Amino acid sequence: MTVTSTFGTKREKANARQYKADATPGSRAKHAVVSCASIKNMLVIYVGGTFVKILATGQTEVRSFQSGTTLTPERMVSGVKKLAADWMYEVVSIGYPGPVLNGRPTAEPPNLARGWIGFDFAAAFGRPVKVVNDAAMQAMGSYKRGKMLFLGLGTGLGTTLIIDGKLEPMELGHLPYKKGTYESYVGRAGLEREGKKKWRRRVIDVIERLTAALRPDDTVIGGGNVRKLDGLPPRCRAGHNVNAFRGGFRLWAKDNVIPPDLPPRRARSDRKRED
Repeated sequence: MTVTSTFGTKREKANARQYKADATPGSRAKHAVVSCASIKNMLVIYVGGTFVKILATGQTEVRSFQSGTTLTPERMVSGVKKLAADWMYEVVSIGYPGPVLNGRPTAEPPNLARGWIGFDFAAAFGRPVKVVNDAAMQAMGSYKRGKMLFLGLGTGLGTTLIIDGKLEPMELGHLPYKKGTYESYVGRAGLEREGKKKWRRRVIDVIERLTAALRPDDTVIGGGNVRKLDGLPPRCRAGHNVNAFRGGFRLWAKDNVIPPDLPPRRARSDRKRED
């Protein structure tokens, strides 16, 4: 899927300066609420291998419920509707943990139940729905300018390239690397198999290889496992899973009216683990 936009507008930069002037988390949430309210009521869903997380326009706390190998799309929709019963929303954005083409999943997610290919999300929610790859949605929320490479360290390796506002989801994690693939070494399986110290070396090596080949202006390392790194290569910055919500809002933004930042990072759930 290709999404064309120009995120680096004067209006967004002004909003960013306004946000930086406010130091407290409460102020950050307030700015996000005001900006979203001027667009339309949106519900953003981030489907992970461990949790499904949601946030709507005007809300200041992320809500979540467990996903896992028994989660079908029907159960996801049912769980989201129950969790968001007191929220108003006109449209829905979904970050899907797998490849997406023309707004539709093209492969079943490896860590969830089957049935996602061909599922009619718009009919299930009774509202317009846009679906993008989860890494792509997080990349959209992290994007600032030029050519940006996004690498998401989570269950696997999510990869996205954005060039001058044009989004190109990629599947670089499937490229061959040593005796497996990039994903098999820097994803969760590689971390558990090789231990944190060796895994960190593999991650840095993969980042350096991909940035050398693609030559991005900006490289963002996101995903739940970025916090397990003790440092990043030069010209890289750390992202955060909550940027996916900003990306979800950007899918429906008009005239580049984009929230200057995000609500607090702690979900309403008391679980601390993130996918």
